[in-house]
Amino acid sequence: MSDLRLATCTYQEFAPHMGTPVRTTVGYPRFSLSYQLGGHAKLITPTRDLLKINAQDAYEFSYRRLLNGNGLDNIRRELMSIAGANDLDSPLVLLCFDRLDKLTPPDNWCHRSHFAKWWTEQTEQEVPELGGRSAAPAPTLFDF
Repeated sequence: MSDLRLATCTYQEFAPHMGTPVRTTVGYPRFSLSYQLGGHAKLITPTRDLLKINAQDAYEFSYRRLLNGNGLDNIRRELMSIAGANDLDSPLVLLCFDRLDKLTPPDNWCHRSHFAKWWTEQTEQEVPELGGRSAAPAPTLFDF
């Protein structure tokens, strides 16, 4: 089995060919999904208090504190458990609501982009964004 593969996207832009969809949001989508969620990554889900922070630097500081408090090993175990309950060879696609291509820099961020940066720093494994961005077109397939 290869190591854990992760990517990020929005609920709205996700398509089943991208991998196993995983919820990382406090609430469930308030719209129907055309796919079944593979799990909920609770250890990387921001708290309701975090969602009240609008300044990116303050948010990232607080979110990283949450991630570090939960610990890389615990987060990896939770994600591996979700992968094991689904298709181990399929990337886990961490989902949230924010369309990054609808936001203008420097505001085109959300917790999934901060998680991807943190994960890469901790593991040296890149976490590609599969949703749209204002700086680059969204990829059509998940490449490895």
